[in-house]
Amino acid sequence: MRPLYVEYPAQGQMRLVDLQPPPDNVGPHEILIHTRYSGITNGTERHALVGEHGFTIYPNGHGYQCVGDIVMVGDEVSTFKVGQTVFFGRYVGHRGYHVVNLAGGGSPLIVPLPDGIDLQQCALLGVAGVGMRHVRRCRIGVGQNVWVIGAGLIGTFVAQGARIAGARVTVSDVNRSRLDLATTVRADQVVDATDEDVWDQLTNAGPFNVIVDAAGMPDVIMEVARHQDVFAVDHPVIGLVAVRGETTFPWGLFHGAREGSIEVSCHFSESDIEAVIQGIVLGTIHVDPLITHHVPITYAADIYELLRDRPGELLGVVFDWSD
Repeated sequence: MRPLYVEYPAQGQMRLVDLQPPPDNVGPHEILIHTRYSGITNGTERHALVGEHGFTIYPNGHGYQCVGDIVMVGDEVSTFKVGQTVFFGRYVGHRGYHVVNLAGGGSPLIVPLPDGIDLQQCALLGVAGVGMRHVRRCRIGVGQNVWVIGAGLIGTFVAQGARIAGARVTVSDVNRSRLDLATTVRADQVVDATDEDVWDQLTNAGPFNVIVDAAGMPDVIMEVARHQDVFAVDHPVIGLVAVRGETTFPWGLFHGAREGSIEVSCHFSESDIEAVIQGIVLGTIHVDPLITHHVPITYAADIYELLRDRPGELLGVVFDWSD
């Protein structure tokens, strides 16, 4: 554990800030977590770093994926104990340690990790949890046909969750290497979105019960409306998991006999994290192939430079906080 904090002091800038040493004691309802690993949340953190989608207040810090050891518990805490290794998913940024107050209601988003699980992979449980949450929100089930737009972290985890739910999954992207990864984690079919006949390929792979945009594709719903053969006739769902400012959709695409819907989700619950952990343990969710960078936290500046200038070179990023 290093007493540091990742901060964006101004638009496009990142620095490591020294924290005060962790406290010698905690309050009766508090626990102290020493960070072992943390994972970058690529989309959200880049939006905040470059000032997109309303992220305009600086300095700030972002991130919600921490793996750490509980080293101290308050006298009134009964749900956790010293020595547990946990995933902590509150939106508090990358920090060397966390003092978490368990009083006052609300979910602490702390999930104990099972013995033997790869803790580095668990540093991406947050983005995997977002994907799992979206699968549930879109009501993906056995026998459905699903198209996932974007083979980044969220899209790839949506694809894996959909497969677990019993769906057939097609993934599209403009990046060939990411499509190869989607195949590695068992997408049924991949489509290169730069192909001239991309809509013919998607029409042949459809019709889709669920279409999930995990890439922020401009006017995705209007594009689907122009190619309605890709969309299932009854009860179709378009899921929007990539952040956007606003959404425009044609009334007729969801009106009448179709009875379609639009679903949006951006975070996760403890049960979503637990479902992902079960998938990792059972071998139905694969994280390791998605980790492109595993570096000490002291190398963070290089990573955030890539995130700002060449985000396509990053997928799963894990920071190591060990001394």
